[in-house]
Amino acid sequence: MSEQSLPEDTRERHADELPEYAERVLEVAERIPPGHVMTYGDVAEWLEEGGPRQVGRVMSLYGGSVPWWRVVRADGALLPGHELSALDRYRAEGTPLKAASRTAEGHLPRLDMKRARWDGGTDAGAHT
Repeated sequence: MSEQSLPEDTRERHADELPEYAERVLEVAERIPPGHVMTYGDVAEWLEEGGPRQVGRVMSLYGGSVPWWRVVRADGALLPGHELSALDRYRAEGTPLKAASRTAEGHLPRLDMKRARWDGGTDAGAHT
């Protein structure tokens, strides 16, 4: 049954509901401790469903209400269009960063993925 064929009151109710997969992605994003990150692929692996693109899509559509800056690209590059906002949050949380190279566009640092990446365990541990 398509959404267009649903009764009016049901359509309105469904418009406010988050898809189940999106809810699960956002729950993982909320679990990531301050100062740590997970890649889009890490989140998909944690959920045992979907892939990096699906997680990225969920974050782009629904991620504004969760700590979106903690779900990142695997190369540690800051999210295009949100670099400065994310960078402020990383600095406030003490997320490990790598200094920008002289050739880096905008001279922006990258995330230090070896130190910042969270494996989903209960103990985030100290940055080493």
